[in-house]
Amino acid sequence: MKTVRIVLASVVLLGFGISAAAHHSAANQDFGKRVELEGVIKLWEIANPHGRVILKVTDAKGTRDVEFETHSRNNVYRAGYRDGMVKSGDKIKISIAPNRDGSDGGYITGFVTAKGERVGN
Repeated sequence: MKTVRIVLASVVLLGFGISAAAHHSAANQDFGKRVELEGVIKLWEIANPHGRVILKVTDAKGTRDVEFETHSRNNVYRAGYRDGMVKSGDKIKISIAPNRDGSDGGYITGFVTAKGERVGN
């Protein structure tokens, strides 16, 4: 019986450790700056704890796929997003808090859909 308790306690503690490690802060992004980009959606995944977007971007650096993060599903919905507003292949304009280190990507704070619908700032 003691072995079962030890195993059960270990599983519970391991579960807490995994969930704590899975979430991270947005300290890598500079929310004092706002950058606007246009591109074509390759992946649009609004989920918890954060959404994930891959956008095909063409600019002075060339054409490449860039990954961005969004807020949680609940917060994106509160900002006006609804399922089906954005799909793969759509051209979209996004506003981001860029990565502090200057690398591609960032945190999406708002966007304008191909139909002109605004979500966020």
